[in-house]
Parts: sequence; C-alpha cells; structure tokens
Amino acid sequence: MRLILLGPPGAGKGTQAERIVEKYNIPHISTGDIFRAALREGTEMGLKAKGYMDKGQLVPDEIVVGVVTERLKKPDCQKGFLLDGFPRNVHQAEALDKVTEKMDIKLDGVINVDVPDEELVERLTGRRMCKGCGASFHVKFKPPKVRNVCDSCGGELYQRDDDTVETAKDRLEVYHSQTSPLIAHYDKQGILLNINGNQDMENVFSEVTKELDKIAE
Repeated sequence: MRLILLGPPGAGKGTQAERIVEKYNIPHISTGDIFRAALREGTEMGLKAKGYMDKGQLVPDEIVVGVVTERLKKPDCQKGFLLDGFPRNVHQAEALDKVTEKMDIKLDGVINVDVPDEELVERLTGRRMCKGCGASFHVKFKPPKVRNVCDSCGGELYQRDDDTVETAKDRLEVYHSQTSPLIAHYDKQGILLNINGNQDMENVFSEVTKELDKIAE
C-alpha cells in the first residue's frame, strides 16, 4: 500500500503514522529521517542537501525530491510505504507524480487528517514541559496532578517559546498557504481520503483503517 499522510501541525499525524505502518507493515518515510540517512550514507543527493543545510539554507525542491526518490527505490518499499512530511507543496507533488510514473507505481491513497484551526491552536499551545526531566504534559489532554508541577520529578512546568498562540497561528498560516493546495491536487486524482481528526485518536485510527481496508480489498 503506497500512501501519503497530510495534516496540519497538531493534527496527531505522528500517532496515526506509527499505527498505520505497524498495521499494514510498510516503512514510514519522513523527510527528516531520510535526510539523516542520506547524510550518513553519503549519497549523491544527501551530500548536495548537506551543502545547503550547512549554510542554514532551505534545501531546494529538486534535491528533496531526489532524496525521496532514492529512498523509494530501496527494497523495503517494494510492497508499499507511508510518506510523511513530503510532498510539502504542489511543485513537489507534481515532481512525485513524475517519479512514480517513471517507477511504474501508483499512489493508493492520500490520508488528510482534518482538524479545525481553533482546535489546533488549543492543542499546540497547551503543551507544558518539565524543566527538570523534560517530561511533556498538556493542560487539557494530559494535565499534571498538581498545576505546573511535574508528576515524575516534581520539577516546574513551563511553556516553550514555540508553543505560544502567535507561533501556532504562524505555523498554521504557513501550512495553509503551502500544503493545503495539495488537498485539491490529490482530490482531482481521486485518491484523497478525508479523515475527521477532531475526535479521539482511537476513533481517528478506526476511520483511517476503514478507508484503507477498502483500498486493500
């Protein structure tokens, strides 16, 4: 099963990705992981990417696509994969279309985990970290037993700078401008699977598997 996972920051994609790859026994391909692997292995595309990363620059789309293509050609992807974090924009999606056509493979589905912005802001800004042991809590979904006190070590909890309302809204704005157009791109291809992410994660996964099992039939 060849899949792409889409969704805004705070949608719970990480949890769903773990469960999908376990249930369907396919590799989880995230751009962060494959860049690290390409750098370790010293591949041609990995070394090109390193040149930009060392300068603190964004890696150009063609190199990102090249690194992803290298990964898709590996033996463990023969029976399927889950792409997470790629493509990030329509240009990358169009490049991926050409890659899959050249490899004579087709995407089976594009999972879009949909959550309203107001819920996402609440999720993104509710996280609290322990200054002592680094444990993570959430004021709504995983509150500490005592307000602002870590259950594990008794350390003080704090809100990270990148978990503020302003930062959350900025991240969502970037997502909507760059990544949201992918939804229309894959909807036109008839492979978009819209999933209601504004519910318990067990129910989200149940909805995901219901859609994927239809494809697997």
